[in-house]
Amino acid sequence: MTTKTAAARFAAHALGTRFADLPAAAVDRARVYVLDSLGVGIAGSSVEGGEGLVRVASGWGDPGVPVWGRAMRLSPPAAAFVNAWQMHNQEYDCLHEAAVVHAMATTLPAALAAAELRGGASGAELIAAIAVAVDIAAGLGMASQAGFRFFRPATAGGFGAVAAAARVLGLDQRTLEAAFAWQLAQASGTMQAHTEGSPILPAQLAFNARAALQSCELATLGFEPARAVFEGPYGYLSVFEGAFALEPVLDVLGREWRIAEFSHKPFPAGRATHGGIEGVMALQAEHGFAAADVARVEIAAPPLIVRLVGRPLLPDAGASYARLCIAYAVAKVLQKGSIDLADFRGDALADPATHALATLVETRDDGNPDPNTLAPQTVTAHLKDGRTLSWRCETMLANPARPLTREQHLAKFRRCLDFSVAPLAPGTAECLIDAVDRLEELEDVRLLARIAAGLS
Repeated sequence: MTTKTAAARFAAHALGTRFADLPAAAVDRARVYVLDSLGVGIAGSSVEGGEGLVRVASGWGDPGVPVWGRAMRLSPPAAAFVNAWQMHNQEYDCLHEAAVVHAMATTLPAALAAAELRGGASGAELIAAIAVAVDIAAGLGMASQAGFRFFRPATAGGFGAVAAAARVLGLDQRTLEAAFAWQLAQASGTMQAHTEGSPILPAQLAFNARAALQSCELATLGFEPARAVFEGPYGYLSVFEGAFALEPVLDVLGREWRIAEFSHKPFPAGRATHGGIEGVMALQAEHGFAAADVARVEIAAPPLIVRLVGRPLLPDAGASYARLCIAYAVAKVLQKGSIDLADFRGDALADPATHALATLVETRDDGNPDPNTLAPQTVTAHLKDGRTLSWRCETMLANPARPLTREQHLAKFRRCLDFSVAPLAPGTAECLIDAVDRLEELEDVRLLARIAAGLS
């Protein structure tokens, strides 16, 4: 008897899962993260560089799919590209922490573009498509037993986007298996842009979201595909991750739902900065010290934190670099007691006081042997009066074990809409909140994209 490939098992899960199979927790979290993702994507419309990307993408076919926050339409691949870029360009989109995969940034733009291509899809179908797609994208991240070499939110996220788009488009299992093979041929994104803090980083998710739609279309052509897409000697996991254990991930498909394990991003910076941000906020709230009272701040954290955000603040750091610099984020919190989207724009980036405070922040490796964990973390503030104040977290804020309240979730969403590049009609926030609250009852999810784009 021939053993089924991982592609076949992923495809069977993606296409065979019914909305009725989803537990209530998965449905609830899907609603939460659809709304969060739309808000973050709208805010991303005003990030520097967007106009140039839109100009290039506008040449990729006839317009038809709404672009969030822009009051315009682009071709399906182009819209998936721009919406995915907007979702991740502020490091504010949700993620699966254990997998270190921002799966919604690729899957939601691809799924909504596919809905336009098909002429509509129900809210229940969107929820199911997102749930199975996240299982695949996050599952690939969880299968890895190595540190990052390639940018996993882009590479693994692209396969989730294929599953979401294929499901919405109504592809059969054989075609979806072929689409996974086409995606392997297009998968891209290294850690170099992250290491240098380059604004090209979020475009890597965008490339893979666009490729997902192309993979679904190419899969209908009848080319004989590669079969061992994920587990083969030159398959995704061998090439992109190195050491891996895929069988435990495949064994729990349909029983464990990764969307229910997702974390919010409560602060608009790399998730790896959030322990430092929360720690300083908590210490200031408890002890009442100001930035001028601080001699230095020490953050002891797992090696992934040091690798991802333990970089010095450069004099000419741009927004993309600053979002991945824990020293910058902590310095802003020391100054203001909070951090906001506006702190990564304009004159805020070059503020001399921020740069001076950032030199007082040190991040050190605590020796944790797990190459992919984000916690625990300890934040210690050494004050000029001799006091040493410490805070420790075993689990970061907005992890499923410490979820945001609905009020916090909606406050973040409403603030994001303030940054839409195209003015949104009064009541847009409440209209989107209402639509997503009843998402499983929605007859056609194309409504969400129109509202988010300001085209309704």
